Amino acid sequence: MTTIRTARLRLVPVRLPHLEAFAAGGDAGLAALLGVSVAPDWAGADALQAIAASQAFLVSNPDSADWWMHVFVHEADNRLIGLGGYKGAPSGGRLEFGYEFAPGYRGQGLATEAAEGMIAHAFLQPDVDHVIAHTLPQENASTRVLKRCGLAFDEVVQDPEDGEIWRWRRDRG
Repeated sequence: MTTIRTARLRLVPVRLPHLEAFAAGGDAGLAALLGVSVAPDWAGADALQAIAASQAFLVSNPDSADWWMHVFVHEADNRLIGLGGYKGAPSGGRLEFGYEFAPGYRGQGLATEAAEGMIAHAFLQPDVDHVIAHTLPQENASTRVLKRCGLAFDEVVQDPEDGEIWRWRRDRG
């Protein structure tokens, strides 16, 4: 298991046992398996639906776990505080990532730390020459995080679910 570690976080790749624990016991089941407590609102409604949907994906694609969802544990608090990860294995040199944090843990630089950890991990792979991320089409906390991590605005794209969004990109090196 490739856990990504940063100064304050542990980004744990979600495996089938994590998803089964979540399906059986919700937040409490997942927390028990991880040996952590859970921050209130650690994942929004969309993220919780993604967790549930990930089980079928990982059953069909067990080798994809390192390039899929990760849960974020705050080391000092030993608390589950968010999730994110990659949107599939590298393809054409590109790897997309994203993240989400519990409201009580925002504004502390943790999103920047998690993003930098995911980017550094991505660039350890020789077949990744750039990373991308998407945001709403306006300046916000996410755009500031991405800029701090060295991503630059790339283009406006149309997302089938979200409509117009901004793509951000950082090339290796």
